[in-house]
Amino acid sequence: MPELPEVEVVRRGLERWVAGRTVTEVEVLHPRAVRRHPAGGEDFAARLKGQRFEVARRRGKYLWLPLADTGTSVLGHLGMSGQLLVQPEDAPDEKHLRIRLRFDDSAGTELRFVDQRTFGGLSLHDQTPEGLPDVIGHIARDPLDPEFDDDAFRTALRQRRTTIKRALLDQSLISGVGNIYADEALWRSRLHYDRPTATLTRPRSTELLGHVRDVMNAALAVGGTSFDSLYVNVNGESGYFDRSLDAYGREDEPCHRCGTPMRRRAWMNRSSYFCPRCQRPPRATA
Repeated sequence: MPELPEVEVVRRGLERWVAGRTVTEVEVLHPRAVRRHPAGGEDFAARLKGQRFEVARRRGKYLWLPLADTGTSVLGHLGMSGQLLVQPEDAPDEKHLRIRLRFDDSAGTELRFVDQRTFGGLSLHDQTPEGLPDVIGHIARDPLDPEFDDDAFRTALRQRRTTIKRALLDQSLISGVGNIYADEALWRSRLHYDRPTATLTRPRSTELLGHVRDVMNAALAVGGTSFDSLYVNVNGESGYFDRSLDAYGREDEPCHRCGTPMRRRAWMNRSSYFCPRCQRPPRATA
């Protein structure tokens, strides 16, 4: 699943290539692509026609395009394989093209939603007073948000009766962190994923938050992490942060810090990668 850096790369592309443009035509080519819009594809297309996009916004892993002067937004669910691509109007259709948006200008490009596995989609939603689509009003700010409250996060972290990786993936506590970047930040912090949050001191919480930001900024600098062709920006280019990973996907490879073989453990239907020497498990889970 795409995490904050991948979604931010797409958002920046939409800001450059789509903001300020007015929609003239919408083609919904697969009903599952608008299944989160209960009124269906025809209603989605009719309501979007003639609307002008404002600058794309993001909170955590969630991406949306506000519609000017309407109080509504188009929320993009990228799911497992969703791509928002800006393509020349005469470019051949992608095999898994689901939605096409054309514009009223002479730029010669259109916005396409492509989704091989059809888990993603687009939908229209009313906005909260804060400007978020109402269905994601409960999502916390992400660590790259200028208004993220470090003190509130540290306090909430210690008060949670959970473990550190579960807390990092809790989108109501801190948004945008997924499995890959959680493992990377924990490796940098020398923290085991099962360590109880109540045992974290304020300095350790501050250090962890700093590493979360560092790893996300490093990923943003190279366009995110791409393990296959499904993770691309609006121009169809993959990110390259996977070449710099210290933990995720490195089972049995030497730890970049101490040389101990990295381990992988099944965790909540996913995998956690860690160094057994640098990230010693708490005694209860040793």
